[in-house]
Amino acid sequence: MKKVTKAVFPVAGMGSRFLPATKASPKEMMPIVDKPLIQYAVEEAVAAGIHDMVFITGRNKRAIEDHFDKAYEVEAELAARGKTDLLALVQDIIPKSVNCIYIRQAEPLGLGHAVLCAQAAVNDEVFAVILADDLIDGKPPALQQMTELFERHQSPMVAVQEVPRAHTAQYGIVKTESVTANLERIMAIIEKPRPEAAPSTLGVVGRYILTPRIFHHLAKAQPGTGSEIQLTDAIAALLAEDRVLAYRFQGTRYDCGSKLGYLKATVALGRQHPETGKAFDEFLKTLR
Repeated sequence: MKKVTKAVFPVAGMGSRFLPATKASPKEMMPIVDKPLIQYAVEEAVAAGIHDMVFITGRNKRAIEDHFDKAYEVEAELAARGKTDLLALVQDIIPKSVNCIYIRQAEPLGLGHAVLCAQAAVNDEVFAVILADDLIDGKPPALQQMTELFERHQSPMVAVQEVPRAHTAQYGIVKTESVTANLERIMAIIEKPRPEAAPSTLGVVGRYILTPRIFHHLAKAQPGTGSEIQLTDAIAALLAEDRVLAYRFQGTRYDCGSKLGYLKATVALGRQHPETGKAFDEFLKTLR
């Protein structure tokens, strides 16, 4: 029985929708309260039992590497001041058993190409793909839900949710047939179809569990929508030889690639924060 022990984080994107904030800082380092988006994504992977984190990076992404690295100066300063709680917080960003691997994507050729860049690190193993832009607040975490299902079904899997028909051109859209209550078999998948051409309103969001066979199809893929190598197109090719499942995850997704989604996530998770949540909630009640 195969288990998921590796996760790929495509983080090479420019983050143009958040300029000028992302001019010199990665969008994945934008904080939701007191943690950057990429840390939420890594914590979700850790909760799913994953110990190898593969980051596909680009220019101006060094801050991500620094975030998960040891910060000698910061730790020494906190220790000297006796701030043991903050010191532990910095030292425990990821468990000691977690291995971080960084691979440079030389050109912005799309999500599919970013995943293909991870082939040498993934080798011949099942792996997850997590898009930090999609922050999912789930209990248990969404990827943990998926890895537990994968262990039972041993099939590639994507997370999906219902989206407004007017928004289908923003998603990969799947046509499915039911397997269980929240699990369906994908019969077709189309990248960003127009509303009138969409086979359903079930959109793929940023969680995938893939088998190494996907690399064969990514290597053969031609530029598709947006003149990029699309992961959706490789999954479509995979359907001809393997069962691929669509999972309706339990939890709330925030599209933190958009300003509105980012603000919603900040408010929702801010209200849950153990330190400031209660006071923040009281403040929100004063707003009109």
